[in-house]
Amino acid sequence: MTVAVTSPVASAAASTSAASSAATATTQSLNYNDFLTLLMAEMKNQDPTQPMDPSQMVSQLATVSEVGQSVQTNTTLASLLTASSLTQAEQLVGQTITSSDGSTSGQVASVSVTSSGAVATLTNGSTVPLANGASIQ
Repeated sequence: MTVAVTSPVASAAASTSAASSAATATTQSLNYNDFLTLLMAEMKNQDPTQPMDPSQMVSQLATVSEVGQSVQTNTTLASLLTASSLTQAEQLVGQTITSSDGSTSGQVASVSVTSSGAVATLTNGSTVPLANGASIQ
């Protein structure tokens, strides 16, 4: 989408652009509210002799809606993966496991799921990362 800026509104567009850049740098993505703010600023600052094409506006709204749905889907999938990991990890408690390199072995006392994967804590105090694989005896 190309937006032509006329000279009387250049300072308003520049400040909106600077605010948008700061918000984007902070969050690395635009959310639905950011998009609506930018859309309203664009509509206020558009050239009355060349208004925005309505089909472009509808296209932009559809794109933002798709992005919002994708973010919600990713959040739901992440929570499902965490729940699945916890269910699988729960079954390891009480089992004897050996780390993938064979250096650590013992009975699992507890399992925690972190952003880097599941980690089993053994009764002897050592930990075994399950993301790399482990053998269950």
